[in-house]
Amino acid sequence: MSAEINSKLIPSKSRIKLLSYNIQVGIASTRPHHYVTQSWKHLYPHRKQYHNLNQIAAIVADYDIVGLQEVDAGSRRSKFTNQTEYLAIKAQFPYWSHQTNRRLGKIAQHSNGLLSKFDPLDIVDHKLPGRVPGRGAMVVRFGEESNPMIVVLLHLALGRKARLAQLDYVSKLVQEYEHVVVMGDMNCQPESEEFQVLLNNVGLLAPASDLNTFPSWNPTKKLDHILVTPSLIVENVSVVDVACSDHLPISMDIIIPEAIRLVA
Repeated sequence: MSAEINSKLIPSKSRIKLLSYNIQVGIASTRPHHYVTQSWKHLYPHRKQYHNLNQIAAIVADYDIVGLQEVDAGSRRSKFTNQTEYLAIKAQFPYWSHQTNRRLGKIAQHSNGLLSKFDPLDIVDHKLPGRVPGRGAMVVRFGEESNPMIVVLLHLALGRKARLAQLDYVSKLVQEYEHVVVMGDMNCQPESEEFQVLLNNVGLLAPASDLNTFPSWNPTKKLDHILVTPSLIVENVSVVDVACSDHLPISMDIIIPEAIRLVA
C-alpha cells in the first residue's frame, strides 16, 4: 500500500540506506529468561507494546528501505494493529506493504513487512517451499521497467533442508537481474551450505565478518543479512546496537549506479 504523493526522480549515483530488522512482534526479549517469563506475549497484548513499537519507529526512520520480519498484521496479541502500517505512519514512510505467511485467526498474523521512501514498481509475494508452511519472501522492484533494482525481503525456516530449498527458490527468482539486494532473517550463518548456494547462484558479494545479530543481549550468531550484487557499491555495513527485540538490526549504505532511476 502507498500514499498518494507527487513523484520525483532520484538522481543517479545516490546513496541508499538499507535496514533489515526482526522486530519480534514488539515483545522486546532482551534476556534468555524472557523466552519463558514473557512467552505469554506471543498470545496476548502487553502494556509496553506501543512503547516498544515507537522505539523501533525511531530507529527505522533514518533509513530508505526497511525489511521487517516477525511483524503482526493485526491480531489479539497486537491489539489488532497492523504493525507494518503503524511503523510506516510513525516513521513517516510513504510506502509500505506486508506479507502474511501464517494466519492463526485472532491469535496471530505472522508477517514480513516493507517500509520504503521510494515508490515500488511492483511487489510480488512468494510462499517459500518447506514441509512446514508459513515462510515467505517479498520481491520488490524499484526504478524503471527496463533496468530495475530488485529487493528481496525474506524470513527463512529453522531447518537446514527447508532453507536449502527456499534459497534455491529465491535464487531462481532473481538470478537474471543485475542489481539485486537480498535481506532478512535467514536463520543461518555465512559458512552454511545453504548460504553459499545463494551467494553462488545469484553472484552476491560475501557478507562482511563480525556482524553478529543474535541474541541481542550477547550476539554470537550471524543470522540477519543484507547481501548485494557487485553493481551496488557498499559504503557502510554495521549492526545497530539497540535492545528492542531478540535480534539486532543490520544496516547497509549502498551507492546505486547511474542505470537505476528510483522514484520517490
